[in-house]
Amino acid sequence: MKPLIGITSNLRNGLLTLSTDNIQSVTLAGGVPIVLPNVPPEEAENEIIASIDGLLVTGGGDIDPLTFGEEPHQNLRSVCPERDRFEMSIIKKMFYLNKPILAICRGCQVLNIALDGDIYQDIYSQIQTELIQHTQIAPRYHTSHYINIKKDGLLYEIAQSERMRVNSYHHQAVRRISPYLSISATANDGIIEAIESSSKKFVLGVQWHPENMFATDDAFAGSLFRRFINACIK
Repeated sequence: MKPLIGITSNLRNGLLTLSTDNIQSVTLAGGVPIVLPNVPPEEAENEIIASIDGLLVTGGGDIDPLTFGEEPHQNLRSVCPERDRFEMSIIKKMFYLNKPILAICRGCQVLNIALDGDIYQDIYSQIQTELIQHTQIAPRYHTSHYINIKKDGLLYEIAQSERMRVNSYHHQAVRRISPYLSISATANDGIIEAIESSSKKFVLGVQWHPENMFATDDAFAGSLFRRFINACIK
């Protein structure tokens, strides 16, 4: 049977929203997509976790800095506390149960916070060194900059290369890495681009948007999603 993949969604003005590229990528890689609502964790979380074989934590808006003990930065954008609570709670339980997790962009940051790391609220004002453009103006499928991948990790196994090109749409990023995760890729300016766990079946957070790249047949993105889906097969 094909694995059931829970996909987290945005909540805006009472509406759940999700890019169809996420659904298409899961489907093309061999999974069955299940869109998850941002319900209070105590209401249906255990039932959701029991029914899915893997979790895709998608991109979206900013993360409430209260989740890692900070006051809001002046460049903080819109946040969704309901989504933060749901995603962080389900990530912790999926991680404990050793169920596969793929976390994209915002999801990568949420993964790190959920496991006791933190993030930059705004890289452009909180990092003093010169940065490359991390919020590209090019089409979403376009790969705009290089990442440097550490050898011997999960991401390297997928990429089979120490250097790949990715797209980029973010102004927040992982700062202090979770004690349960390790850095698996960085941009040329030092921004953390991927994090992973070496002790779990499949736990990977990427700062770029492979779902947009897979939609246009990018081989790297396709390999990433297929590896995730294969890990979700019981």
